[in-house]
Order: sequence, then structure tokens, then C-alpha cells
Amino acid sequence: MGTKELLMNEIEQVPEPLLTEVLNFVHFLKAKIVHEKLDISLMSESSLSEDLLKPEEDEAWQNL
Repeated sequence: MGTKELLMNEIEQVPEPLLTEVLNFVHFLKAKIVHEKLDISLMSESSLSEDLLKPEEDEAWQNL
């Protein structure tokens, strides 16, 4: 049985009043993933910008 099936089985046993909390936690995890991807993108951008601002880069792209 896969993780998703195990999770679904567990969710079926959760009392109705707690399902809102479970849903909120799932939303939190999804937002965390998006936030981490954004952080990685921003870190990559700043490290790449150091290379892109070099005079050699300007020279390489001058003829395009």
C-alpha cells in the first residue's frame, strides 16, 4: 500500500471536527513547498546576477 493510500485510510478515521485541521496542515505544507521553491529561485538569481554583470558577459552578448 502506497503512502497516499495509507494517508487516505488514516484520514477516513479522523473525526469530522479535526478534518479542518488536517486540511489546514495540508495547505500549510503546500505553501511551504511553494515558498521554498521561490527562495531557491531568488538565491539562484542573485548568484547568477554576479556572473551576468561581468564585463566578459557584456562583450559576449554585444553582437547579438
